[in-house]
Amino acid sequence: MLALDVGRRRIGLAGCDPLGVSVTALPALSRGRFATDLSKLQPLVQQRRCQALVVGLPLDGSGRPTEQAEHCRRYGLRLALALSLPLAWVNEHTSSWAAAERHGLHGDRSGQLDSAAAALLLEQWLNDGPEPVPAAAL
Repeated sequence: MLALDVGRRRIGLAGCDPLGVSVTALPALSRGRFATDLSKLQPLVQQRRCQALVVGLPLDGSGRPTEQAEHCRRYGLRLALALSLPLAWVNEHTSSWAAAERHGLHGDRSGQLDSAAAALLLEQWLNDGPEPVPAAAL
């Protein structure tokens, strides 16, 4: 699995072992054009033998999609289609705040916070699901 915390400037990344036991924050990706992002993510997906993507959606306190959630949804779907991978969505309403608290990363601009948030998303997905769905079906 590869989890993505999609932001406007960076994408936080996290992966897990094949059994889903341990989650590892990976170096964040500085955002560029989609084709550039894809050229950086394809080798990572192949190297890690990813079976699916988990993408965080920043919903508001009522569980409704925010403007950023719509951006994340479009980006995640486009990426899953380009990589031919199934996709699962996770509510990331407080993931950045929780990651900052857990790892003391308040104010971080290096990308560590983004990847720590992606790791929390992946942990949440491993605990709660949902099952990834083929991107073409979304």
